[in-house]
Amino acid sequence: MSEDVLHEGVVEDTVQYVTVVIGGQLFGLPIERVHDVFMPENMTRVPLSANEIAGVLNLRGRIVTAIDMRRRLHLPTLAGRSTGMAVGIDYKGESYGLIIDSVGEVLDLPIVNREPNPVNLDRRWASIAGGVHRLDGQLMVILDVDRVLGNMSEGLAA
Repeated sequence: MSEDVLHEGVVEDTVQYVTVVIGGQLFGLPIERVHDVFMPENMTRVPLSANEIAGVLNLRGRIVTAIDMRRRLHLPTLAGRSTGMAVGIDYKGESYGLIIDSVGEVLDLPIVNREPNPVNLDRRWASIAGGVHRLDGQLMVILDVDRVLGNMSEGLAA
C-alpha cells in the first residue's frame, strides 16, 4: 500500500518493497503482500505435485505450500544448498512460502519511478513481473504475486 511522504513540501506516493534475490536478479515484493520471512524446515514432499512445489510445512500452526522460485523460473538449483530463505504470502486464502536465494532490505520507492517491463527483460522475469525500478547500477524487478501463483493455479488446485 502506498503512503504519503512529505519531501520539501512535495507529497509523493511511495511503495515499500521487501527485496529478495533469485538467481542473481534483484526482485521487490510489495511489503503489504509479505506476512513473514522464515527458513523453510521440515518440509514434506507432496507426491505428484508440480515440480516447483518444494513441499508443505507447518508454520506456527498454518499449513504452508512452499514454492521453489528457482524451479518456477527454470533456473538451476544451487549446489550444496537444500533450501534458502522463504517469504510468506497469502493468495486466495491459502498460505505460501516463496523459496528464494536471499532476503535484502526494505526499500521505499516513489510510484512515479516505476516503469513497465522493458522489452528486453528476460522472459522468465517478465512472466512474473509487474514492472521495474531502476536503482543505482541495477534493475529491481517487481514480483507480481498474482502472476507467480495465478499461472500455477492448475498445478496448485489438486
